[in-house]
Amino acid sequence: MFIGPVHTQDKKEKLRVLIADDVMETRRSTRLMMTLIPEVEVVAIAHNGRQALEMSLTHNPDICLMDVQMPEMDGITAIKEMLFHRPELACVVISAERDRHTLHKAMKVGARDFIIKPYTSDQITKVMQRVITMVRAQTPPKKAPKAETTSLNKNRKAQLQTLAGQYLRSRRTDDETLAILEELATDPLCDLNWLTALSMVYLVRRQWHDLKRVAERLEKLESKSNPSIKN
Repeated sequence: MFIGPVHTQDKKEKLRVLIADDVMETRRSTRLMMTLIPEVEVVAIAHNGRQALEMSLTHNPDICLMDVQMPEMDGITAIKEMLFHRPELACVVISAERDRHTLHKAMKVGARDFIIKPYTSDQITKVMQRVITMVRAQTPPKKAPKAETTSLNKNRKAQLQTLAGQYLRSRRTDDETLAILEELATDPLCDLNWLTALSMVYLVRRQWHDLKRVAERLEKLESKSNPSIKN
């Protein structure tokens, strides 16, 4: 469901919110609760994880409220996909019960916060205020140099690159190697070599869906760097 116009976020404007839940009543009540928070506006509402992923790319939200259990694509998978393309997006997990394993998985893929159903307007307002503060804090100054606005801290990035190089030279494709390459890939300016290495690890591990996702990103980057190449 399209709610508002697609436009570039100005720092003085309200933060844009995407709601993703397969239960109509939850979508309606959450949207109503958002009207009580003056700093935000709901720009889109998704009925499943796949639709949420598409809307995160077309409607440019700053915050996504994502239910965990949804058809077509579960919330955790959707969050992982979203953050691969838009690492700055702040995702909040909505869960029907306080399942530590589920919440840990959500936080591991990059969720910023969570809220347990059923929730009151006061409860979701507190969560949203925490997330709003995080989003505002990560927003770079208008004239900041590009080097200061990259997703990964310089020192952290250097450490990851060193480890990735060592592991790849040892032909490692284990979980630790994968985690390092995936973290490097969260950087919008990630080097093509690391993305290529990540795709090879996915290939060896037979993670076809993830491989397809990285291949699409590589294709886009290659097209930008070589405009003469046509699909």
